[in-house]
Amino acid sequence: MLGKLLLGLAIVVVVLAIVVATRPSTFHVERSILISASPESVFAQVNDFHSWAAWSPWEKLDPTMEKTFSGPSAGAGATYVWKSDNGKVGQGRMTIERSDLPSSVSVKLEFIKPFIATNTVTFTLIPVATQTRTTWAMDGHNGLLGKLFHLVMNMDKMVGGDFERGLAALKSVAEAVLGTAAG
Repeated sequence: MLGKLLLGLAIVVVVLAIVVATRPSTFHVERSILISASPESVFAQVNDFHSWAAWSPWEKLDPTMEKTFSGPSAGAGATYVWKSDNGKVGQGRMTIERSDLPSSVSVKLEFIKPFIATNTVTFTLIPVATQTRTTWAMDGHNGLLGKLFHLVMNMDKMVGGDFERGLAALKSVAEAVLGTAAG
């Protein structure tokens, strides 16, 4: 009886290992919005971590989280470290790796808690008539544990809604800045 149970368990483990091994080794999440502001205006909001408090969806989850900024105030080399104890935001660091005015900002995103991961976040800004198509994307690699995690958690569903909320808030901020500048 015990032998059959162990054999059954071994078969389940082997099948699970095969399924996990066939999962994609990368993931991509992306959302876009049209913002009635120039690419330069939107760029100013995403290129400066100090501005993220006004539109980042995670800032609202823990307004009391510890934040540390270092490096230049904006652009390549600017770093933002956060630590939250409320269990919703975790701990990590972001560093702007590329800052190409006014078309894109690329950020190295390093999670420390609740899990360790390093992803690339990219904001792409494309002029469309009098608006800017703003795309927020995140790309990452899945090791064995990441592949296992993605069997039960869909990354697009997990953060896609946050991207949508953040882009809507970014739209409000960038358009309000435009309205302030015009007034």
